Amino acid sequence: MAAYTPGTDAPTRIERLRRAQIINATIDLVAARGHAAASLSRIAAAAGVAKGTVIYHFVSRDAVLDAAYDHVLALLIEQVAAQVEDADPSRAPAVYVRAMIAHLSAHPAHARTLEQAGLAAAASGEPSRPPGRSRWEPLAQLIGEATSSSDPAPGPSDIRTAAILAGGMIDAVVREFLEDPAYDTAAAARAIIAVMGWDDPEDDR
Repeated sequence: MAAYTPGTDAPTRIERLRRAQIINATIDLVAARGHAAASLSRIAAAAGVAKGTVIYHFVSRDAVLDAAYDHVLALLIEQVAAQVEDADPSRAPAVYVRAMIAHLSAHPAHARTLEQAGLAAAASGEPSRPPGRSRWEPLAQLIGEATSSSDPAPGPSDIRTAAILAGGMIDAVVREFLEDPAYDTAAAARAIIAVMGWDDPEDDR
């Protein structure tokens, strides 16, 4: 059985479903046992398929892990962007914080997969995942738009620093939730927004 090569023929519906099955199993495996433990054999066992089936769809272990990471990151971006796009620009940074924390808290296996990918990249000396600039730039853009009418408006360096600080707090809250699922992440999100001094739409409720 020849390996499926992305970009050649369009995958069939069954192939798409099988790939999704393998990706979801990989996410759960990485979340439960860590990046290093996710061998092709274990991925296949977790997905309930033969090892050859995994290789057919993804060619290599790294390709499976990359696909799982890309899936998790794409879903996070999609969900957060949908909420931010509907928000008043002046409140978008607060909406971003709440959306990030709410999504990762609702999908702990996804949060662990992102964490494990970052740890694996650091251990192997590879660039951080996601890359540093992509971690803070989306929020920085929202902060810039929200504060553009301020007098004086913050400069690019201040905006970048605010985005980095908020991102670090979001990461810390999610990490604490993964250690203690009883941790009140909604209250933590509210505290981050208050510390940053951002307009919170929840104050209207």
